[in-house]
Amino acid sequence: MTPPERVAVIGLGIMGGAFARHLQQAGYLLTGYDPDPLRCRELRESGGTVAEDCSSAARAAEVVFCSLPNDRALAATVASLTRLPPAERRSMIVVELSTLDPETKQRHMQYLAEHDITLLDCPVSGTGAQAAERDVIVYASGPDAAVKRVMPLLKTFSSGCFHLGAFGNGMRMKLIANLLVAVHNVATAEALALAQRAGIDGTTFCEVLGAGGAATSRILQLRAPLMAAGTYVPATMRLDLWQKDMSLIDAFARRMGVATPLFSATVPLYARAVETGLGAEDTAAIYKVLQGMDLPLCMDTAAAPVRDTEAGDREHGT
Repeated sequence: MTPPERVAVIGLGIMGGAFARHLQQAGYLLTGYDPDPLRCRELRESGGTVAEDCSSAARAAEVVFCSLPNDRALAATVASLTRLPPAERRSMIVVELSTLDPETKQRHMQYLAEHDITLLDCPVSGTGAQAAERDVIVYASGPDAAVKRVMPLLKTFSSGCFHLGAFGNGMRMKLIANLLVAVHNVATAEALALAQRAGIDGTTFCEVLGAGGAATSRILQLRAPLMAAGTYVPATMRLDLWQKDMSLIDAFARRMGVATPLFSATVPLYARAVETGLGAEDTAAIYKVLQGMDLPLCMDTAAAPVRDTEAGDREHGT
């Protein structure tokens, strides 16, 4: 029988810790590392092996997964990997799962290639709660052979994996996806605020709109119950961490020369949430910001003439 494959996970936070558990459950021999002793203890208690640093975690691994909070963490990880002896890093595949600056990932990909290490750009779409249930999507990008090599591993902790071609396409798709997340989250909060003011309770809102139909979204299904219950901790995505994603989306759209009026309208709302002390809470807490808004911040409907759309509505079924 073929011995179990050895893998490493660098970064054992909400997402990385979930990925590590799923890989373990699938039978892979896993070693993990995180600078947070609590995260290391959680892995050890679940039966995983904890390394003292990045290099030690990767030393015996054939595939290394990185789930990191920022560009600095990726730079430190890359530096550790390139210090491994040539025989230990040759043919190593590093799967970068984080949401980070695309140009930064590109530079590290080129640098690692000079050291015989293949870096794949494979960001994950989904929340921490979804990661725990293997309900995330992986946007994989990079050389075909390397992506095919790691696809069985990616499938152990996801509900779907897409190979999007050249390195960097994964992050491009992730930023596009997160633009929708930003808008859908605020739209959900706005709709719930209106529903409750109109006398429709939160439970009914979640049940009816989350069931399907033209109005639902995955974000509504995931975050409307948190908003309705006022439950924002523990966070599946902290508002202060989400600010990094917002900045990346904004920079990407500007580089592409694409107008994003809906996304741009959400930016000050998320900023206000952090400024008012909600940074450690779930992004669903944007609902608190909407609840605290005054009517004059809404659109002046008197300035917008309403046309007769009855015929069009009958035609299109809206």
